[in-house]
Amino acid sequence: MKFSEIISKLDATTDNSLTTPQSCDPAIIGLAALDEAQPGNLSYVEGAKFASFVKTTNASALILPLDKTLQSQAQERGIAWIATPDPKLMFAQAIALFYQPYRPSPEIHPTAVIHPTAKLGNDVYIGPHAVIQQNVEIGNHAIIHPNVVIYPDAKIGDRTTLHANCTIHERTLIGADCVIHSGSVIGAEGFGFVPTRTGWLKMEQSGYTVLEDGVEVGCNSAIDRPAVGETRVGRRTVIDNMVQIGHGCQIGAGCAIAGQAGMAGGVKIGNRVILAGQTGIANQVKIGDGAIASAKAGIHSDVAPGEIVSGVPAIPHKLYLKVSAIYNRLPEMYLSFKQLQRQLGKK
Repeated sequence: MKFSEIISKLDATTDNSLTTPQSCDPAIIGLAALDEAQPGNLSYVEGAKFASFVKTTNASALILPLDKTLQSQAQERGIAWIATPDPKLMFAQAIALFYQPYRPSPEIHPTAVIHPTAKLGNDVYIGPHAVIQQNVEIGNHAIIHPNVVIYPDAKIGDRTTLHANCTIHERTLIGADCVIHSGSVIGAEGFGFVPTRTGWLKMEQSGYTVLEDGVEVGCNSAIDRPAVGETRVGRRTVIDNMVQIGHGCQIGAGCAIAGQAGMAGGVKIGNRVILAGQTGIANQVKIGDGAIASAKAGIHSDVAPGEIVSGVPAIPHKLYLKVSAIYNRLPEMYLSFKQLQRQLGKK
């Protein structure tokens, strides 16, 4: 495919700030990272800090930011380029022209176990050894990969994909266009136990787990069912691998939750919140819209909308940077303190 053909197919070409491809119009056979690209590859540059790679890359074409210096460097090397306010977004769109995820044709494998009361939509795929229990509802064009288990009364929306070996428990409602990756468990019992004099009394988890439209859940993640009420994940929220979402949590729309993040029961998260890897959130904490938690943040109290927090316990990020700078100087400060003590002791 010619570079000019790729550009013509990308949604970003509607932006008036885009340049047109340069005089060279190479054939593009694939995409690659900037430092690994070979002739015939398309790559992208996010910003000026990657300028050195423009001088050394073997890519035939580049997606550049609106940076005249980078554009001149590419021009001097004879590399075809186009400029856009968001090179990474345009590169993501380009990948979709060369790669589409595996999508099986509609069929029901003869080894699948489907209860007679289950309702299947049109053009669904049910893979080998999948188990679909009573009163399950599966929407049109859904894909149920091998070894998926869906408990009674669960509902799966149109065009949703359940990858191999994931488990969907009872009282789970999954919307349209969702993706649940392998090994994840949606709607299992929350960790509900009440202490008594004779031990722990199990509190039955009679609530619901709801994933709104467009939610994506990574491999080996767990989203728990509450004792009462519901655990809810808002539309188009994306969840990485090995994430734990406790019973009764309420997560807003458009959030991004990175790997190994965990939240206790009853946490409430607003819209467009970002939780970096290994973030931990204590019981009943509220996090406002647009807040960000950096990696390994331990959040024990509410976070205001738009605030960035870091550290354990989590504090505002700007304060955390100051504290970190002091932390590195503690040995030196300790020596000074001991010297001051000795001086005061002599007087």
